[in-house]
Amino acid sequence: MKWYMMRRLMMLALTALGMVAHPMGNFSVSHYTRIEVRPGGVAAVTYILDLAELPTFELLQKWDLKPDGPKALLDAKALGEAKTWVSALKFRLDGKPVVGRVVETKIVMTDGAGNLPIARVTSRVEVPVGAGGTLEFEDTNYPERAGWKEIVVSAGKGLTLVESSHVDVERSKRLTEYPADPAVAPPQDLRARVEWKVNAAEVSAVSVKPTVAAVEQPAAVPVLALRQVGGPPVPAAPGEVVKDDRLSSLLKTLSAKGELGLATIFFALALAFVAGGAHATTPGHGKTMVAAYLVGERGTSKHAIFLGAIVTLTHTVSVFALGVATYFLAGSFAPERVTKVLGILSGLSIVVIGLWLMYQRSMKLMAVATAPAHHDHEHHEEHVHAHAGGQAHSHGTALKLVPPHRHDRGRGDTAHDHDHGPGGHSHVPEGPLTFGSLIALGASGGLVPCPSALVLLLSSIAIGRIGFGLALLVSFSLGLASVLMAIGLAVLYAKHLMPKTEGGITHPLVKLIPVLSAGVITVIGIAMTANALGWVTIGGV
Repeated sequence: MKWYMMRRLMMLALTALGMVAHPMGNFSVSHYTRIEVRPGGVAAVTYILDLAELPTFELLQKWDLKPDGPKALLDAKALGEAKTWVSALKFRLDGKPVVGRVVETKIVMTDGAGNLPIARVTSRVEVPVGAGGTLEFEDTNYPERAGWKEIVVSAGKGLTLVESSHVDVERSKRLTEYPADPAVAPPQDLRARVEWKVNAAEVSAVSVKPTVAAVEQPAAVPVLALRQVGGPPVPAAPGEVVKDDRLSSLLKTLSAKGELGLATIFFALALAFVAGGAHATTPGHGKTMVAAYLVGERGTSKHAIFLGAIVTLTHTVSVFALGVATYFLAGSFAPERVTKVLGILSGLSIVVIGLWLMYQRSMKLMAVATAPAHHDHEHHEEHVHAHAGGQAHSHGTALKLVPPHRHDRGRGDTAHDHDHGPGGHSHVPEGPLTFGSLIALGASGGLVPCPSALVLLLSSIAIGRIGFGLALLVSFSLGLASVLMAIGLAVLYAKHLMPKTEGGITHPLVKLIPVLSAGVITVIGIAMTANALGWVTIGGV
């Protein structure tokens, strides 16, 4: 009954945390560009940027404005920013640079995850192109931000497209609706090429299908998920802080009223803990790595708890440092770049740990396999047997007491050390478990900050409640670490279920488990590094 009630509470909390998140992730900036060549020698360009929570936060920090600030001031800042963005749009007509002119800019602010706003900036741009020719386009804004990047090309009445890299097909309805199918890869179109001519017969360009020519696009930035916007809500990933969830609503209430009751604060901390734990169940966070490490070590519950504490501390410090830097250095650096570097460092450190453990355990295994044959004859080659009650007798010249249930003996050509105590049988050449290695492993697991934890912290900082934000962050990190601790304890428990028979415990495969687990850690580190570098896209380990 207790387990049933706990399960019900967990499901209710997860339901409260799972509504709708930004489709491209909290760090994302999505691009939409529509190029329409028109009569009169002008190309009309519609340029839209959809900024998720974190880039919107950075933009408002840069402007020193609140999302509910004066509309005229927001529009003026958006117009100035749009001119900077348009200057980063490269247009070339028949190989010669041309400059676009911003005609109009509009900004719309909406609520996002954790009570942070989301900004959508739409600009109309005019580019002088003459009566016909070849126009090349490249968008160089936010090159390292993930997002949906779409280009649409069309021609006005009286013009005919001869060749174009893109067609007049809307896939996201101007970044208002993304495909809900996760198998649909988001476009990464930042370059376009279009050739057109004046149609003397005034034939509509719609009736003429231009030749579609491919244009090389920049490398894709990994995107975590695709979800419908403006349609039915799609459940977010477990533990993801999203728009209108309970945590976001509580932060919104705190922003409006300036205070929360003690019970509400504890409820918010509990939600953050559940969110962190649920988030840890998603791919990543080194769960497999922790299991592989403890499989090959003489770990105890104390070690598993210590490992979780290090993960909590490292994750809290990394998120807090990144949040403070984002708040005070907005526009000076890209948080996602820092996250990428931390991901690379985390992966490389795990590779080093895995290789070192593999070396140590391999040497230990070789030492056991090549140990010189001997028969242990202490004190005049005595052979001591332990009997019930601790009494012993020797075949040598001296008698001594040997602790019950433990004996050293030579059998054949191999020396065996039998330990029937809590440590189990030591036929397996387990590596030395040190707190230094636990600290290195825990730091690697908690080094990369979770976007949801960063959203909670920044939202609290934005409303002047740094202490509350830090408390939410610690609670989130504790939830994350609790899952790793649970996995570690489960692995340790499973180790004690291994067969204790002489034949089972000395099986060659059992002896190789520590070395193989170190190899698994190394492979995981390589995969995490490759994923952080963008060489591969993996679900996580």
